[in-house]
Amino acid sequence: MSKTITQLLKQRILVLDGAMGTMIQKHNLNEADFRGEKFKNHPSDLKGNNDLLSITRPDIIKVIHKEYLDAGADIIETNTFSGTSIAQADYSLESAVYELNFQSAKIAKEVATTCSTSEKPRFVAGSIGPTNRTASISPDVENPAFRHITFDQLKDAYIEQVNGLLDGGVDLLLVETVFDTLNCKAALFAIEVVFEKRNIRLPIMVSGTITDESGRTLWMKVEEHYQDKQQRLF
Repeated sequence: MSKTITQLLKQRILVLDGAMGTMIQKHNLNEADFRGEKFKNHPSDLKGNNDLLSITRPDIIKVIHKEYLDAGADIIETNTFSGTSIAQADYSLESAVYELNFQSAKIAKEVATTCSTSEKPRFVAGSIGPTNRTASISPDVENPAFRHITFDQLKDAYIEQVNGLLDGGVDLLLVETVFDTLNCKAALFAIEVVFEKRNIRLPIMVSGTITDESGRTLWMKVEEHYQDKQQRLF
């Protein structure tokens, strides 16, 4: 019987896969690849919407997952870094969010299962990206109260994503590339809401992004810039 990820983590370090975006770029895909038949007549340009490839070019996503597993990764991430309605709004694809997450998780799980052995089980982390909005900082330094997004909007978007990932069969959830701790809190809160409703519990990982050698996140850097400008104004 294969050990669970929690059991394995008590024994050794588990290796996570690498970037998905740069691997996709190597395939030199065009607009038609991103559209496929399903989105052939979609009114917006779709090239660059990597999450969409889990629906339109699942063969490529499977190949990338397997390459990481063949290289020795214990955990692969789903192709869902931008899998929220907030991020997909840039492509007018909010309605496709659940399917994006479900199919991405399903694909990753299939590949992980195929490559698993009793000695080396493989796991799938549901990738939950930071979105392209920040809940902590106003994008307008002249109006510090303004926000592009609210905590509740983030929470609702994350709940939709988490449901798709869980239905697709992920083994854990990864809130990744955090640049705003309030966004992260919204994601973690959404996960707890879903866990409670489903009466389940999966491991959760969190990763942050540091912008420079000072050890600051993007949020901290913007906040310091804003405070400095306010001091100079007054």
